[in-house]
Amino acid sequence: MAYGLSDFLGGLMSRRGSPWAIALLAQIVSAAAVTVAAVTVAAVTVAADLTTADLAWGAASGIGSGLGTAFLYRGLASGQMNVVAPLSAVGAALLPVVVGVIIGERPSIWAWVGISCALPAIWLVSRGGEDIAARSGRSAGIRDGLLAGASFGLLFVALGQVPESAGLWPTALGQVVAVVVIGLGVLLVKAPVRNTERAVAMVAFGVGLCAALATVLYQLAARSQLVSLAAVVTSLYPALTVTLAAIVLHERVNRVQAAGLGLAAAAVTLVAVG
Repeated sequence: MAYGLSDFLGGLMSRRGSPWAIALLAQIVSAAAVTVAAVTVAAVTVAADLTTADLAWGAASGIGSGLGTAFLYRGLASGQMNVVAPLSAVGAALLPVVVGVIIGERPSIWAWVGISCALPAIWLVSRGGEDIAARSGRSAGIRDGLLAGASFGLLFVALGQVPESAGLWPTALGQVVAVVVIGLGVLLVKAPVRNTERAVAMVAFGVGLCAALATVLYQLAARSQLVSLAAVVTSLYPALTVTLAAIVLHERVNRVQAAGLGLAAAAVTLVAVG
């Protein structure tokens, strides 16, 4: 839910200002919020048992987060939200499942049924959105959606390798690395970041807080269950993004997308039961 709200607001503001500026500001806020959370957790628990590997996984998650956020916001700014957001979830769901199976994770039968429902649900939502985009003449944002998905898949896999004993420090490091990644992107494309409207900047602040909350909650979820299951449930965030786009932006939801959203709801239930 937090990722879905963050993506909708970030995409909405990216249509009023530079997507890179929104992504950078939101990521700075997210990094600051997660760092505060890491300090708070460290203050009330035993000292974190950090290793070099934990920090390396945290840094890798930051690369995925930074690239994913940049591609996602660029796609949401120029394309159909009801296409870009679901497509970004394809890689975000598939990569952790594949890696999880490779490293020995064995989800239950019900969980596998849920995963089997989630992937076609994402496909149905994106396929329906592509048809709408083609008729409206607006970019579907397919490339950016897929690139964002692969990047978020890296984020989910990397955070899933961080043990509870490390605390939230690797997660905080990852958010800082994401700021650097997006900052380099801003310099590379020479994106304007100083002329952002105050209202847009305020919403971007909220986007960053939502993203920070989502990242920390995913980290906690990945520690309490299989990474593949946590990633699949989290990857259903486009359901909220698409719903908000339909209500606020009046982006049409056709029958194919509606079927996908219904299947996504069933997938969440099955994975939760599993």
